[in-house]
Amino acid sequence: MTARRHALKWVAAGLALGGLGACANLGNFAADVATFGTWPAGRAPGSYAIERLPSQESNAEQAQWLEAAVKPALERAGFKPVAAGAQPDVLVQVGARISRAELSPWDDPAWWRGGFGYWRRGPWVGPHWHGSLRYTSPRYDREVAVLLRDRETGKPLYEARASSESWNGLDAEVLGKLYAAALMDFPATGINPRQVMVPLGAAAPAAAAASR
Repeated sequence: MTARRHALKWVAAGLALGGLGACANLGNFAADVATFGTWPAGRAPGSYAIERLPSQESNAEQAQWLEAAVKPALERAGFKPVAAGAQPDVLVQVGARISRAELSPWDDPAWWRGGFGYWRRGPWVGPHWHGSLRYTSPRYDREVAVLLRDRETGKPLYEARASSESWNGLDAEVLGKLYAAALMDFPATGINPRQVMVPLGAAAPAAAAASR
């Protein structure tokens, strides 16, 4: 009985420490980021216009959703929308993808979670196997991409990608956070990939804009 009580204490302590670790990350959204390019030294972000690909033109509603999500991230990086009738300094292309992975119990050779026990009937005792079927939720891989090109020359200047995985899909809030992570270090590059932490609420304007 004493050994069991000690074991329960260790389990409780582990849960408490796990809870503290989770709380430490409650204020941030984590994403894996990769950035490429050489933004010219001394060049200010300037004005921008979002350029749609032909495939995006065919789905204007989805394109507007992506554009509304990336705008707050661009503005935090120092860019501003081009004035009506003016030429932008940079052209921006954006994209996003999501893939769903269904985890089948057959993927695990030990998917029958159980163990051996014993049955007793009168004076007779024998072994038996008790099993239970494990259920796993689908996993979602989310990724966004941003490409900045010089409007005058068409030269690519900066490319950023951000990805994360979760048991949840892709909505306006998550989309905005991924774009915020992608442009968090602009104009710098760094180790690819690397983890970037986005404070919760940093992408709130994107979610609001996309919901309108």
